[in-house]
Amino acid sequence: MKNYQKVPEKHDPRMVEAWGLTQAAMHLKNGLESNDVDQMRAAARLNWRLWTIFQADLLSHECTVPTEIRGNVLSLADFVDKRTVEFLANPQAEKLQVLININRELAMGMYDSVDNESKKTPADEKEGKAVDEGDDKSMKLSI
Repeated sequence: MKNYQKVPEKHDPRMVEAWGLTQAAMHLKNGLESNDVDQMRAAARLNWRLWTIFQADLLSHECTVPTEIRGNVLSLADFVDKRTVEFLANPQAEKLQVLININRELAMGMYDSVDNESKKTPADEKEGKAVDEGDDKSMKLSI
């Protein structure tokens, strides 16, 4: 089992991003469970800031993420922006669940891609092989 409370090493951006998504999801979930509107709003704002950082990185001229993946994540970020604004304007607990799910799913894919990459052998790297057929290469990129 992964330790999601521990801040990851800074040398792996995907792990840092996955950890950030996981932490934001945990804050959203805690706010949801508390049924405290102020706590839910604070968690939504924290999550929004995280996604704003992702957007800025993806829009940078130095971004190396392939265009298709960049577009997909930016579309997802746009959805997160809209959902967050809707929630902040009209706080309803059920609106947070979709944000929690997005963060969890994306983080899980990022954690899995790092795990799969660590299982590759030097021969696999040289031949460009994936660890298994279910390996999603699109998640092997930092956002």
